[in-house]
Amino acid sequence: MRSLLDGGPFVWLLLGLSVTALTVVLERAWSLRRDRVLPRPLMDALADGDVSRLRGACQARPSPMARLILSVLDHLPWPKSENVAALEVRARQEIAGLERGLVILEIIVGIAPLLGLVGTIYGIIPLLGDFGSNLQADNAFIAKGMSVALYKTVLGLLVAMPTLAAWSVFNKRVELLGLELEGVCDALMRRHYLRERASGAAVGPAGAGAEGVRP
Repeated sequence: MRSLLDGGPFVWLLLGLSVTALTVVLERAWSLRRDRVLPRPLMDALADGDVSRLRGACQARPSPMARLILSVLDHLPWPKSENVAALEVRARQEIAGLERGLVILEIIVGIAPLLGLVGTIYGIIPLLGDFGSNLQADNAFIAKGMSVALYKTVLGLLVAMPTLAAWSVFNKRVELLGLELEGVCDALMRRHYLRERASGAAVGPAGAGAEGVRP
């Protein structure tokens, strides 16, 4: 451990990256819980079919699902194609919110091994220079310096690997949550517009019959 801490600024930079990655991982693990994205009360209100109750539940439980449902409900008087277009814009905003912080993990995955490698090379260069200028150099000192330099590469990989695993898991979770949100909104819109179409079809023949008996 002492040798690792003697590695200089590159080690401290890698430790800082590891703390940053851990912070983002904990925050995303909390924010991407299913109950925070698709609250159970909203699912129950959606199954009930009462628009006023559904709107109240959305206002009581702010979440990505609530904001998408409110977007659908606010634009129900619009034609379906325009409602879908407005929903797509809102959905992109919500997905961007779910992906918040993942770019930091992606950057750490790429930069940590490179930073460790640069630290290793930076530590080896003066050792090789001393060895070349003084053939009587202390071999034990050079070996210790080499090991300290190589610690930086190992540390860079140790930071990058779990960060890569977390980034992959969160990306997949965002994808699955996005599909669930899409299914919820699609079901809500289909139910409303099919009901509206059925009501229009029922009124149409009745109006035609009344027109037919008019003198």
